[in-house]
Amino acid sequence: MTRIGLLSDTHSYLDPQIFTHFDACDEIWHAGDVGALAVAEQLNSFKPLRIVSGNIDRETSDLPANQRFELDGLSIWMTHIGGSPPKYNPTVRPQLQVNTPDIFVCGHSHILKVTRDLNLKNMLFINPGAAGKTGFHIMRTAVRFSLDAGRILDMQVIELGKK
Repeated sequence: MTRIGLLSDTHSYLDPQIFTHFDACDEIWHAGDVGALAVAEQLNSFKPLRIVSGNIDRETSDLPANQRFELDGLSIWMTHIGGSPPKYNPTVRPQLQVNTPDIFVCGHSHILKVTRDLNLKNMLFINPGAAGKTGFHIMRTAVRFSLDAGRILDMQVIELGKK
């Protein structure tokens, strides 16, 4: 079993609560718009980090735009600008149709959303919302869950407080 802490859109702000909420996690995933490279460095020194670049990530341009990987029997694709079911980003949609992952993770919208896409092989779509203080969202959020032998367990939304 692998426990995951997922956040996005920190925009250079890393809430200290993340370290408490993700303490029992095995990995942290950041779905882009990290902002300051120091945020990625702090997360990576805390737990193994999988991260993608977002549209504001000039300083962190060495970060990959996409991460596709297998973990605990599940295929995962993480990117920053992916859209949302059923209105995916036009560059993402064809790739999802040809090579549908079990879990599709994106950020960008600052809107927390966890849902199944029945039109794409019951793929789980996760957008953890925004953990930072910049943007139109009101509540800062993150997500925590576990992967175990092809199953997704214990999905939890974490409210970090108002921005």
